[in-house]
Amino acid sequence: MYISITKQHLNNNFSQSSSDFVDYLEKENEGVLPEMQEPFFNQTTDEIPPEQVIKEIDGNTAKLKKVEPKFYSLTINPSQSELKAINNDPELLKKYVREVMKDYAASFHRDQPVTVDDIKYFAKIEYERTFKGFDREIRENQPYRVQIVRLENDIRKVERGELTGNVVAMHKKIAELKSEIPHKLEGKPIEQGMKKPGFQTHVHIIVSRKDASNRYSLSPGSKYMGSVSKLNGKMVKRGFNRDLFYKRAEKTFDTLFNYKRNFVETYEARKSYLKDPHHYFAHLLGLPTNERSAAFKILGKAGVRVPQVNIPTNKVQMALKTIKQFKKAMDLARSSSSIGI
Repeated sequence: MYISITKQHLNNNFSQSSSDFVDYLEKENEGVLPEMQEPFFNQTTDEIPPEQVIKEIDGNTAKLKKVEPKFYSLTINPSQSELKAINNDPELLKKYVREVMKDYAASFHRDQPVTVDDIKYFAKIEYERTFKGFDREIRENQPYRVQIVRLENDIRKVERGELTGNVVAMHKKIAELKSEIPHKLEGKPIEQGMKKPGFQTHVHIIVSRKDASNRYSLSPGSKYMGSVSKLNGKMVKRGFNRDLFYKRAEKTFDTLFNYKRNFVETYEARKSYLKDPHHYFAHLLGLPTNERSAAFKILGKAGVRVPQVNIPTNKVQMALKTIKQFKKAMDLARSSSSIGI
């Protein structure tokens, strides 16, 4: 599970309104019959039109300054394994989102407990993802594409008389490169913009910065995890505990759907990897054989190339070079959000 929290963009290219973001989330509904479109939903309602989302988010900004974000975006990205566990069922995913938003509310540090009823949010399920430049498939196909484009340009120059060369040989070389290109989808080389195969279902959530009563600020972007400060002469609690939220969100999924989570899928593993990759790798290698095999399989599907070398399991004897190779592969997978690590 990979969950991200992002504040509203407020530079000159973005509107103060939530309309730009809502329009972006409507992209999969373009050209689709009304009865087949995916609507917004919240804690109590399944079908909410985009116009209502904009009106409610934009109208819930009392006393916020122009430079302050009016809303935050949460993105919930279940893994292929997690989606398979719920049969990619949108109703089960909605059920999960509604439970996660309870976890989100409970992660605020306030004098009075925050509940989901205090949160104004709207969620939307999307079913597609496209390949982007940072994806492993695009990066590894790129050297072949560069050669193919260069040859195609040379052929045009030869045909215009600007260059001498054997066009037949150039076409043959292009055919060879196309056959050798490492990543294909239905026989075609994978390019940016192509839809990714398999389950790609994920959820976008737009959450108001202000509580549902439009009186209090509930910012998940606060740098404080949980502290007490003086406000108008009174000591008050403040902050949002992201660490707690991510742990609860993971546990909620596992509990709801009886999901048996592998070590590499856990939030604790993500933290271990970021803070101490040596410890992470040692733990990974120390897993029981079946779990370790499953872990490497999960990583492989996420685009992480596990080093194919004889790696000793003793922590002291671990090869530093191998760990660095593994960390580099993991960083690439994280940058493409292909795995929640």
